[in-house]
Amino acid sequence: MATKLRTRPAAIILTSSAEARIAGLMAQAPEGTVGVKLSTPRRGCSGLAYSVDYVAKSDPLDERIETPGGAFFVDAGSVLYLIGSTMDWVEDDFTAGFVFQNPNAKGACGCGESFTV
Repeated sequence: MATKLRTRPAAIILTSSAEARIAGLMAQAPEGTVGVKLSTPRRGCSGLAYSVDYVAKSDPLDERIETPGGAFFVDAGSVLYLIGSTMDWVEDDFTAGFVFQNPNAKGACGCGESFTV
């Protein structure tokens, strides 16, 4: 009997507005850019922060999510902090930015710039 492999769900869910923003970023990306990458560097008062940057070279260990606008990568070292999260792009009269709903976050700083797991 053959073993059936189940498709693994993406580490993070992107809303349609997040995908549209990624497409916009890729449309104006510097030459040589292969995608956009989410990572969680250590910084801020709670310990970890969300960082979205252009990527010139893909890392085979990173999680790769294909979007209509291009490749979106999740840093291999950050995946465990982000599993089950939703990433959205929100704009209002005063601010615009990616917003994260992260079920792994146990707390956040008062300004919302960093979180702890």
